[in-house]
Amino acid sequence: MNTRPPIEAPNEPAVLSVAFNDDASRFSVGLNSGFCIFHAPTCQLQATKDFNAGIALVQMMGKSNFLALVGGGRAPKFPQNKVIVWDDSKSKVALEITTLTAVRGVQLSRSRVVVVLQNSVRVYGFTKRPDPKTKYETADNLLGLCCLSADDKYLVFPGRTAGQVQVVDLRTENVSIIPAHNSKLQALALSADGELLATASEKGTIVRVFATSSCAKIAERRRGSEFAAIYSLRFSPSGRMLACTSAKGSLHIFDTPRKGVPSSPARNAVSTGTPPHSPAIGILNTGGNATTTDPTNKWGFLSNIPWGPFSDVYSFASTRFEAGDEPESGSPSSEAVLGTSRPVKGIIGWIDDDSLIVVGAGRDARWEKFVLVDGEEGHKVLVREGWKRYLGN
Repeated sequence: MNTRPPIEAPNEPAVLSVAFNDDASRFSVGLNSGFCIFHAPTCQLQATKDFNAGIALVQMMGKSNFLALVGGGRAPKFPQNKVIVWDDSKSKVALEITTLTAVRGVQLSRSRVVVVLQNSVRVYGFTKRPDPKTKYETADNLLGLCCLSADDKYLVFPGRTAGQVQVVDLRTENVSIIPAHNSKLQALALSADGELLATASEKGTIVRVFATSSCAKIAERRRGSEFAAIYSLRFSPSGRMLACTSAKGSLHIFDTPRKGVPSSPARNAVSTGTPPHSPAIGILNTGGNATTTDPTNKWGFLSNIPWGPFSDVYSFASTRFEAGDEPESGSPSSEAVLGTSRPVKGIIGWIDDDSLIVVGAGRDARWEKFVLVDGEEGHKVLVREGWKRYLGN
């Protein structure tokens, strides 16, 4: 009888994680051996780094040569409580940040490194010796939910109470709180211009859209009536559409209002008006009064929009995406970083306003391209144009 342990656990995912850069022109994958970068529209391999050790998270800084890495997998390259900013043009470490607990997520800009832990979000300067700027407390955030706008203006992440979202204006350090859902958050997304925020809870039936400048709710969209985990939310480049994938294996496209942004805050949002290190704390306004005293300006442009967008509106186009053939139980080797032992699936990236990519991790890691085309009676339909197993297995 052969009693030797297997060289590789049978359920070990080949791809530990997958993520798009900010304009979805590329996507990165973390592997048990290192990482790879692919050209998103064509799924062509552009770069690879073999560490002979695992990388659980890879986050690109736009199209630059800098990437944030967090160790993971069977034999992690770096400790899971350390963020490594890697300069791929020089194949060397540019800077590193060590925390007391496992890193759940990272966001990068040319001036900031945002590190997401299970119960806090920490902002550092992008310097050789990163200096901690601010710290924000959050509810449990095992999935590392956090978004940084491309213009470095807004930072969004879960609030201290389940279902709430904190919106930080990085220019002033003012923090606004949006009571987006009654249950724990499952997904967040910012539009390319940072003006729109999409949220979904662990129930996965409703997706809500808010204006970041005022925290007003401007749309509510229904994915379905049955509970399902939302895998990914992503706005189209223009912000006029929002894509959503779920554990049901469905890809939905919703319309989003784009008449501007509200000129006054929503009645259910609170701006603390103070940096996070200040002892002052905003109190949630649960009454019926809006935060503005001018009744004619209470809803800004929203007063001219019919109440339709606030009711349940289903997607105008939908189809199935392929999650791949995965084992029933995943590997726990990177759960401390990724928040789940199951490989991530259904991660969305828009190429333009007519086409988008859906990619997944795991042993059966797939790339799929979908396009919006004109159907009968002028309605748009979603068609799969191509797919491949991007690691070639």
